[in-house]
Amino acid sequence: MHKAERFPSVTPLSRDLEPSLRAAIDQKAKPVGSLGRIETLAIHAGLITQSLKPDLGRAALAIFAADHGVVAEGVTAYPAEISTLVTGMACDGKAGGNIAAKGADVEVFVIDAGLRQPHPPHPRLTSRRIGPGTRDFLHEPAMTPDELSEALRAGFEIAGDLRAQGFGMLALGEIGIGNTSSAALVAHCVTKLPLDIVVGPGAGAPPAGLQHKRDVLARSFTRAPVETGLDALREFGGYEIAMMAGAMFGAANARQIVIVDGFIATAAACAAVAIDPNLRDYLLFSHQSAEPGHIALMQWLNAEPFFSFGMRLGEGTGAVLVVPMLRMAQAMLDTMADLPGPHPTHAK
Repeated sequence: MHKAERFPSVTPLSRDLEPSLRAAIDQKAKPVGSLGRIETLAIHAGLITQSLKPDLGRAALAIFAADHGVVAEGVTAYPAEISTLVTGMACDGKAGGNIAAKGADVEVFVIDAGLRQPHPPHPRLTSRRIGPGTRDFLHEPAMTPDELSEALRAGFEIAGDLRAQGFGMLALGEIGIGNTSSAALVAHCVTKLPLDIVVGPGAGAPPAGLQHKRDVLARSFTRAPVETGLDALREFGGYEIAMMAGAMFGAANARQIVIVDGFIATAAACAAVAIDPNLRDYLLFSHQSAEPGHIALMQWLNAEPFFSFGMRLGEGTGAVLVVPMLRMAQAMLDTMADLPGPHPTHAK
């Protein structure tokens, strides 16, 4: 067994507290069920923390940045240099993820998982570099088994470190030109969904057209028709995608609420859930991306997004918008008044 498989197994999420949580919510000063999915979030928070009055603490957005060798095949409209440029914007507080995080009172942490061109040291930047981008997976595996292990472990440790600092909520985002190609192939391997469904334009359709992107990915899968989550990440994943998967395991291990962003982060979740299905119950899925394949991945995961704003930026922009909803859910359990006496249920 390779060391990449030596994570602590995910403990199945106990639902023993769910009846008590539902009873506490139903007793609040409101019609039963009138806060809709805010009540769902409150139950999730209570089950993760195993508390009727969960303390979720601070909220963090971890943005993992890396480059992809497959960019050399012309699968995207943007050059690889943009990854480092946008990472710098995130470090300076000026990227889309920062703007969303500021409005939601979320602290931003940027992780260099494997940029081709490293960004200079910055107070907001943590270097967990595996290498200068992955290899071109049309011709060879994107990473070695040891590199995959290192990336998974880095994500696991980052989540645990943030939990130790009092961050009970962890939103996951990414930066990486070419990563929709990587994510689409990872998802294709573990879900068996057709490439025509999961391959979309990403940040922009390549100059040679979307069909060229699909052809490159189809040829890549022919080279390595793998099926497991670990093999999919090793053959076709990005360092940032593997680190997000590792962070999901770390968050579950630390009893931390983890919020998944759009298509890229959801593909990482597909791989992680394929590795350990018990992880699924620990994950919240924030929004429905405008990337065409995202809805199919959500259906495979039996996940329902909390909103759909037509967003497809990445960087955790959608994930952080769930944080105010979680804070409301926590406050409902903790401070909202109870209404004595029986509460009529909503007629169907």
